[in-house]
Amino acid sequence: MEMKEFGLNDIVEMKKGHPCGANAWKIIRMGADIRIKCEGCGHSVMLPRVEFNKKMKKVLVKAEKE
Repeated sequence: MEMKEFGLNDIVEMKKGHPCGANAWKIIRMGADIRIKCEGCGHSVMLPRVEFNKKMKKVLVKAEKE
């Protein structure tokens, strides 16, 4: 299994779209759990890291390193 690279403030695409119609999510918190926020409606969801790794499809936009 390949490890997907993602970090804080990256915009990611999940396997399933959000009911609001958008499928871009921003990573707003990382730890044992990962919190993502829908770029369409602003709804946020917290997922265990293992589940997030399974459901994430790809990174759309990498956040700029400061």
